Amino acid sequence: MSETASSGAGIAPSRQLVAGLVLALANFMVILDLTIANVSIPHVAGNLGITLEQGAWIITSYAVAEAICVPLTGWIAGRFGSVRIFLFSMVGFGICSFLCGISVTLGMLVASRIGQGIFGAFLMPMSQTLLLSVFPPEKRNMAMGLWAVTLLMGPALGPMIGGYLTENYSWHWIFLINVPVAILCIVVGFALLRPIETERQILPIDFVGLALLVLWVGCLQIVLDLGRNHDWFADPMIVALAITSAVGFIVFIIWELGEDHPIVDLRVLRHRGFSVSLTVLSLAFAGYFAGFVVVPQWQQAWLGFPATAAGLSSSFSAMGGLITAPLVAFLMSRLDPRLLVSGGVAWIAATALWRTTWTTDADFWTLSIPQFVQGLGVTFMMLPLMTLTLNTVEENEVASAAGLQSFMRTIATAVATSITLSYWGDTQRLARSDAVAVLQPEAAQASLAGLGFPPDQVRQMLSNMVDLEATTMALIHTFWATTAILIFAACLIWLAPRPAKTGGMPMGH
Repeated sequence: MSETASSGAGIAPSRQLVAGLVLALANFMVILDLTIANVSIPHVAGNLGITLEQGAWIITSYAVAEAICVPLTGWIAGRFGSVRIFLFSMVGFGICSFLCGISVTLGMLVASRIGQGIFGAFLMPMSQTLLLSVFPPEKRNMAMGLWAVTLLMGPALGPMIGGYLTENYSWHWIFLINVPVAILCIVVGFALLRPIETERQILPIDFVGLALLVLWVGCLQIVLDLGRNHDWFADPMIVALAITSAVGFIVFIIWELGEDHPIVDLRVLRHRGFSVSLTVLSLAFAGYFAGFVVVPQWQQAWLGFPATAAGLSSSFSAMGGLITAPLVAFLMSRLDPRLLVSGGVAWIAATALWRTTWTTDADFWTLSIPQFVQGLGVTFMMLPLMTLTLNTVEENEVASAAGLQSFMRTIATAVATSITLSYWGDTQRLARSDAVAVLQPEAAQASLAGLGFPPDQVRQMLSNMVDLEATTMALIHTFWATTAILIFAACLIWLAPRPAKTGGMPMGH
């Protein structure tokens, strides 16, 4: 990296804030797209004639593509320059967003979402890197604070924005809205960021490692997405894909440990603090994200919530996070980060346990208040944990650690989405069978018939009642499972040694 790029001296002080806001906006847009489609899945499914399970591919395809491409960031930025890659990725993200918005088939939409994920993978770390280059050293904590806010706000505001656009316009606008934002970022970025362009270098790339990464992650995601509809391991295709993923994963690890320039530097896992923190980050983020997947669908499909209300309910988590963020920033340099992480994860576990009390007659505030309370603890989990992972490695390993951290956080999102929806669906079918077994249909039918309902309507009413109760019970079971995972993660963090360094913002990538 050139001296100009590293010092931020290339951009006039009067323009630094504008450049920083544009970079933060770009990262916010990428993070937002992880969750903006969550509340819109029922509408997309109805419009395209697909099932809700197939609709989950719209979420997972984006996350998987992003996770696979994040490790390439260092190589591609060094080869072509950070600013060039940022602007090129923004152009690609805008084009793919437009293609998502005009999609008329599931295949076209998923392919366009994969494109979004590929370009978004480069935008996230590039926005962080360029923010550090825009501002002088004394303002970099502020810059990373701005970047961290987008990381917190994006997942929580996605459902609210997606719900509003879906209900008042159409689901297409959840993607088309990215186009003017991308154009703004391209124009301003081209005008302001060129003075901090980094030097181009000829760097080796681990093509074998990349191919193995695509192989095992891709096969794993297909197994998770299609397994339930193919009776899991009763289907030879699922068995073959699972074996391929497992073998590919093992070969990938062996290859990366012996490669001089690995696509994912697994050597940083030798640090116990990093490996433990990374495991906790993956589990905690997966447990936190699970609620964003199932709750909006349950609210719309079974409780009759409009998309806007479902999205607004999810956004209460962001409001809680904004309240506690300054407090967390204050405490990070004064307390053991393990205490903050453990308390934050335990807090999220408690709110998951709270949501096991939900019933079929729950109103908007009954569902929204736990979301808000959850948000109060999210910053205690996320900010110290991200910092802890990077403060437990050597200085020259921070970039590799940050890359692996981003990869695991994103892949945890994709895997959590697939597993949560599969578990919810499987538990729903079991709960329905149990409900049918204890139900006395003759008495219920006679009671409803006595009120003047025709036989066909009576049968439909009973079926809907059973489905609603079964779906709600499945949701409760999902939160019981989430609670257990989060409690385990809250305890696991104490296996990490207390870092010698505390405080500060994650500066890697």
